[in-house]
Amino acid sequence: MEMERKVMARGDRLSDLPDAILLHILSMLLWDSKAVVRTSVLSQRWRFLWKSVPVSLDFESPNSYSEKDFIASTNRELYYWRSCQKIRRFRGSLFRYDNSYVKDVDLWVHFATKVANVEELTLLFDSDNHPKYELPNFAYKNTLLRSLILINCELKPSGSVNWNSLVFLSIASLNLTDNMLEKILSGCPNLEHLELDCVLGISRLEISSVKLTFLSLKDYQNKNPDLSPLEILAPHIKYFELLGFCNEIRLRNVASLVSAILSSNFDYIVDEERNSEAEDGYLKEFLHIVAYVEDLELGPWGIECLSILELKGWQSPPSSRKYLKLDTALEQLDFLGICSFLQSSPDLETLVIDWYNKKRRDLLSRYTNEDEHIKRFKTHNYNCSLLHLKTIKIIDYDGTLSGNKSVLPLVKYLLKNATMLEKFVITAKFEGSDMSQDYVKMAQEFQSFPRASLHAELSFLMDNS
Repeated sequence: MEMERKVMARGDRLSDLPDAILLHILSMLLWDSKAVVRTSVLSQRWRFLWKSVPVSLDFESPNSYSEKDFIASTNRELYYWRSCQKIRRFRGSLFRYDNSYVKDVDLWVHFATKVANVEELTLLFDSDNHPKYELPNFAYKNTLLRSLILINCELKPSGSVNWNSLVFLSIASLNLTDNMLEKILSGCPNLEHLELDCVLGISRLEISSVKLTFLSLKDYQNKNPDLSPLEILAPHIKYFELLGFCNEIRLRNVASLVSAILSSNFDYIVDEERNSEAEDGYLKEFLHIVAYVEDLELGPWGIECLSILELKGWQSPPSSRKYLKLDTALEQLDFLGICSFLQSSPDLETLVIDWYNKKRRDLLSRYTNEDEHIKRFKTHNYNCSLLHLKTIKIIDYDGTLSGNKSVLPLVKYLLKNATMLEKFVITAKFEGSDMSQDYVKMAQEFQSFPRASLHAELSFLMDNS
């Protein structure tokens, strides 16, 4: 009996620690809020400690679960969470939202914004074929919310919007008017990061706030012939992303940009010839606008169009960019675009080529075949001294390298022209012993390529993750 008492006393020493240390221990369980609550049964000392730990609540309905049962279960659980002193984040998701659930979801939003006073709120509904959930009017008045993510939610505030503390806003899959978007943004004076994903119906996006520095636009397709192209006026934006399938977008004032990503496909009209002219025109306009940015990322569509423009005799405008990332499969037909782009980047310091191993539109096949393209690449004078290029990375390469007609010429070209090169790293995916032997062989061959820089170190890495 005495031995048992000693063991129990020794085992409960954890409960003798100060509250601050115990709360720190509980904070390690924030990834599982229910685990935090279960610690209340450890001893009398632990019974109420969990209520003082900031937690995150995540309610996501599984596909195999009845929506009604899931909602009922969530409502019961929220009743018990009312006593928690700090709930930092609330995430609610329904795969099959229906208007019959509106009161229940309103209850979730009320709990998150009025009871728990969360800092981060996410509402996600898969309602492409169902009515969309409309955010209740009481939710537009909240001075504590810092992050808001809304997917398939209607935004129709009847009065003013007051999200004074909001710094991150992401909305997706809905239609908005210019006036409605302006009302929302005017109610977010401290907003820093804005994401619009498949937000349709707007023709003008004017951002005057000096605090809002990040703008991401994804899958904007203007299918309304009566709607003007989307004009973006954002003189204080520093970071801009254009992603997915887009059309009819014009950057009018983005004078403060330091970083831009153009990783999108542009679909205008069915007529291929007119479509190509529109795509070419858009890329020209975009490259002129972002010529002064320090960091630029260009997707496969942009590189293909660059090659087409080069074939037509157009030269990319000189730029001051120092960092360039190209998402490309490094096909032979991309050579012209890549090399032409490098010629217009005399201040470039870092070049990253991210292997893009997905199906592409193959725009170039309408203009030339691979043999003609390679011949033009070999005969055209693309030699240019990349005087400031110090780092080159080819990442996530997938496939064999022996006899590769795409990667090897580009590697040779870069080594030949980068006079100040310090580091050239190729990271390839490792798949089986045959691939490994191929990579080892090519790594040795790369070392024999002529280099303009005597200090250039060439590394070949295999990634088996």
